[in-house]
Amino acid sequence: METLEKKAAELLAKADIEIGGSRPWDLTVHDERFFSRVFREGSLGLGESYMDGWWDVPALDEFFTRIFQAGLNKKQVFSLPELFFFFSSLLLNRQSKRRAFQVGERHYDIGNDLYQAMLDKRLVYTCGYWKDTDSLNQAQEAKLDLVCRKLGLRPGQKVLDIGCGWGSFARFAAERYGVEVVGITISQEQAALARELCAGLPVEIRLEDYRETSGAFDHIVSLGMFEHVGSKNYRTYMETASRLLKRDGRFLLHTIGSNTSVRRTDSWLDRYIFPNGMLPSTSQIGKSIEGLFVMEDWHNFGADYDKTLMAWHRNFEAAWPELQKNYRERFRRMWKYYLLSCAASFRARKNQLWQIILSKEGIPGGYTSLR
Repeated sequence: METLEKKAAELLAKADIEIGGSRPWDLTVHDERFFSRVFREGSLGLGESYMDGWWDVPALDEFFTRIFQAGLNKKQVFSLPELFFFFSSLLLNRQSKRRAFQVGERHYDIGNDLYQAMLDKRLVYTCGYWKDTDSLNQAQEAKLDLVCRKLGLRPGQKVLDIGCGWGSFARFAAERYGVEVVGITISQEQAALARELCAGLPVEIRLEDYRETSGAFDHIVSLGMFEHVGSKNYRTYMETASRLLKRDGRFLLHTIGSNTSVRRTDSWLDRYIFPNGMLPSTSQIGKSIEGLFVMEDWHNFGADYDKTLMAWHRNFEAAWPELQKNYRERFRRMWKYYLLSCAASFRARKNQLWQIILSKEGIPGGYTSLR
C-alpha cells in the first residue's frame, strides 16, 4: 500500500496536488484502500470512492482543474470494467433507438424538485451566456434570446426543438417571438412539466425519439441534446434534421464538444450521470453534415459553462437542507462530483461549448454572426 501511495503522490505532484496538504485543492484520504482502488479501476474507482467517502478535497473543482491541466486524466487504466466499456462502445450502438430513453429514465426523471432547486427560474439545463451579466437567470435568458436572434425568428414561424427539456426555449420563443414550437424529449418528467409550463401557448410537447419525428419546420434548434446521439448516429441525426427543415430554414446546434474524436465517454459519467453519452469533435460534426448542410457560423463560448456549473452547484448546496428529505448523502456527493468535475473540464479548456448555425443551401448574401 505504501508503494501505491508513493506512486499516487508522484503523479499528483505533477498537478501540484499534495496528499494530506493544506491547500484547497489538496487531497485528504480517509480510507487507505483508496489507492489500490483507483489504480485498479481508474476513473470509475476515483468517482465511486469519492461517493463512498474514502477521500475529500475542499475545492473539488480546483482539484480537477489541475488534474486536467496536467493531463493526468489521460493515464489509462485497463481494468476489466474499463475494457468491457471500451469494446462495447466500439462495437455496439449504445445510442440506438431501443436505448434512447435510458438517459431520460436515469438522469432527467430523477426528480423535478432537484432541477427546480438547482437551475434558473426558466429551468434551462444548458450553458448560460454570461457576456454582460453575473446572474444565472440573466445569463440563461441572454442565451435563449441569442438563439432566437441567430435563427432570425419571426411571428408565425414553426420551430422544432430537439431535446426540449422542461420547455424553456419553447416558452421563451413563443412568448417573446410569437412562434409555434414543437418540442421533443425522451424524459417523461420533463414532458409532463413542460406541458404544464407551456400551457396556453402555441407549444406542443412530444415524448419521442428524434428518429420518429415528423413534420416540416421553418427552423430547428437543439440545445444540449447532441451529446446523447453518439458517433454511430451523427449522420442519421443530421439526415433527420435535413428532412424536417424547410429549404430556406436554419438549424442551430448547441452542443458540448471534445477537442479530440472519441468513441465513448468517461466510465464514471456513463454509469452514474449520462448513460450512453458521447461528446462530438469538430471533425465528427463536419463529416456528419457533409452534403446536407452549409456551416454558416461556429461560436465557442465554452468558458461560460464553468460559470454555469458553479452557479448550479451553489444552488444545489443551498437547497440541500430541503433536498435531503428525498435524496441520500451518497447522492449529494455524486452530484457534487459531477457538477464540479465538469466545471473543471471547461475551466481547463478540455471541453468546449459550441453554437453552430447550419443552412441547407447557404443563406443568400451570407450570414451575419451574432455574439
